[in-house]
Amino acid sequence: MKNPEPENFGAHSRRTFLKSLGTVAATAATAQVRSVAAELEKANAEKVIGPDAVPVTLKVNGEKLKLMLEPRVTLLDALRNYSSLTGAKEGCDRAVCGACTVLLGDTPVYSCQKLAIEAQGDEITTVEGLAKNEKLTKVQQAFLDKDALQCGYCTPGFVMSVTALLKKNPRPNANDVKHACAGNFCRCGTHPRILQAALKAAGVETASKTEVIDYV
Repeated sequence: MKNPEPENFGAHSRRTFLKSLGTVAATAATAQVRSVAAELEKANAEKVIGPDAVPVTLKVNGEKLKLMLEPRVTLLDALRNYSSLTGAKEGCDRAVCGACTVLLGDTPVYSCQKLAIEAQGDEITTVEGLAKNEKLTKVQQAFLDKDALQCGYCTPGFVMSVTALLKKNPRPNANDVKHACAGNFCRCGTHPRILQAALKAAGVETASKTEVIDYV
């Protein structure tokens, strides 16, 4: 025969459990609120820059450029309009055409999408900084030899992208070149010759006719 359960059997344990659960939830919520508040306080404590011009130092082609720029000025504008380095071109201004490509270190970037103030501390290379003592690089010479340009507006961007590729992969194949230049666009349609120029600069065999035709 079972012993009768007390009237409050289980009630106390359930009540205690629910109370404990509520305490844990409240504690977690409070901790989260404090964490968010701390992040906001940290963000508010950071120095606000602008909107007026501020000192910006860029290292371009091995030389330091000290400029006064509004924080909203892009790297492309800083190069073209404040430094007279017009090799990088303004095409789409939307990170589509690649005409504004420069190198940050060995990485090709769209200078139209990079704020100049963000590029401080980076080694910036433009197409003007490639040739040394008026001697063209292998990439530049290959573009001339293969007649890999028409109007020439997009050429600096392609040259920079191919230069970055060969730094990373000295012996690329046709697909490697296409991938590296996927962010560059030639409105004149000189892509086949650009492909041949890139491979010539790398010293590899010329792309097959099919590979050249496919690169349009």
